[in-house]
Amino acid sequence: MSLATALNQSLVTKWVATIAAGSLAGSSALAALVALVVVYTYVHYAFAGQTAHVVALYAPFLTVAVAAGAPPLLAALLFGFFSNLNSTLTHYSDGAAPIYYGSGYIDLRTWWRAGFLLSVLHLIVWLGAGLVWWRFLGIW
Repeated sequence: MSLATALNQSLVTKWVATIAAGSLAGSSALAALVALVVVYTYVHYAFAGQTAHVVALYAPFLTVAVAAGAPPLLAALLFGFFSNLNSTLTHYSDGAAPIYYGSGYIDLRTWWRAGFLLSVLHLIVWLGAGLVWWRFLGIW
């Protein structure tokens, strides 16, 4: 939480949102949303836990996505889901990860490799089949 507070107070999150918005100018709303979700997922490597990640980045990324034309409900759901799904990335991604890592059942290299591969699977499923399913349901 201290990291998230410091980032918000120093306006780093606003700066990141401004850069992201500028980088996505001219992109379709869906392409912008997908790009933001991918960045949101992998920037989690820089955070020691989900709470700090969500507090620091959820609102700025959601704001940029909606400003780019993404459907608000779809954007909110995707960032919400990936706030949890990225917990598999590293041995410090969420509160339980250090306990599992500390048990010695998995080494660091294997954890990071498996976490990255699982994140790719999450992106494929949620941004592939998930978007099709949510379109069918009328969410966007």
